[in-house]
Amino acid sequence: MFLASPTPVAIPRNDFKRMLSFARKLYRLKNETKYLQMLDQKIPETAKVTPDTPGMLMGFDFHLTDEGPKLIEINNNAGGLYIDKLKGWLPQPKIEEMFGDIGTRLLGMFPPHWKTIAIVDENIQQQFMYPEMKAYARLLESNGRKVFLASPETLVSKEDGLYLASERIDAIYNRHTDFYLDSESMKHIRAAYMAGTVQLNPHPRSYALIGDKARMADWWHEGLLEECLNEADIRLIRSIVPEIHLMHEYDIEQAWAERSNWVFKPSARHGGKGVLLGKSISRKRFDELDRSDTVMQRLVPASIVEIDGKPFKFDVRLFTQGENLIALAGRVWQGQVTNFRAEGSGWVSLDISG
Repeated sequence: MFLASPTPVAIPRNDFKRMLSFARKLYRLKNETKYLQMLDQKIPETAKVTPDTPGMLMGFDFHLTDEGPKLIEINNNAGGLYIDKLKGWLPQPKIEEMFGDIGTRLLGMFPPHWKTIAIVDENIQQQFMYPEMKAYARLLESNGRKVFLASPETLVSKEDGLYLASERIDAIYNRHTDFYLDSESMKHIRAAYMAGTVQLNPHPRSYALIGDKARMADWWHEGLLEECLNEADIRLIRSIVPEIHLMHEYDIEQAWAERSNWVFKPSARHGGKGVLLGKSISRKRFDELDRSDTVMQRLVPASIVEIDGKPFKFDVRLFTQGENLIALAGRVWQGQVTNFRAEGSGWVSLDISG
């Protein structure tokens, strides 16, 4: 991983409290009976399984603006907390909203009965975050768990569950971005999960209820939140979530005429993959967008911070499990979308000021 600077970036306490309040409000929204009823026909079967633990390491990404924090996206299996063997986990601010040290909080997300755990991702050894996954394995092993790092195809399906190296797997820490377990490579994991022979977290339900970008569009549909929340809560959510629409619900020529005000994103991807700024898109590329799988989100420019005398774009990530705040991180970068290619880009610790 890339640590951009050993010096933390300060963010206003009021912004921090507002972001945390928002994340906790969305978690409570997931448990509202009316909300669940209204989404029942929209979510897939895998998301109708109700695990006994909240989604772990939900990542809420924000830009900080003069009008307050604005949500950019919600990651279902957020990474970015581990730097390297020398520096370890990203240093965290000492604030009352987080108990203990970061290792304690991370271990606390994994239920005690998860004795044998597979950390799973596509082509796992080639993943940019592979060193972080190995760090999770070491942390869990220090707590007496048996841990495997595995690509999906290395898990073997048997009648009573999934196996690896003759060991039955109790649970999967899922780093794969097939959140609904729809792909061919995940079908045996899907079958075991649906049969209840393996547990999985982050799980499809947490993604379906708040992580899927289609939900952000739902929150802007007049009537859905009104059925579930009071006016103050609705104002909080819509003041933080930039206006967002499913592209197929928006007039195509109006979208083209207003394109400089929008960001176009595939609804089911994270990490800047496939993200297009409207101000830079050609008409040919615009017409090629899959309107059934694209959202258009009101452009919110990233805030700017100075690192070693150079300006960088900046965002904030809150890592949560349920209502618990697990960690905080900042990202600094240059360019149109979040990436660490430019020299000096990377992760930064945060300091809560004011």
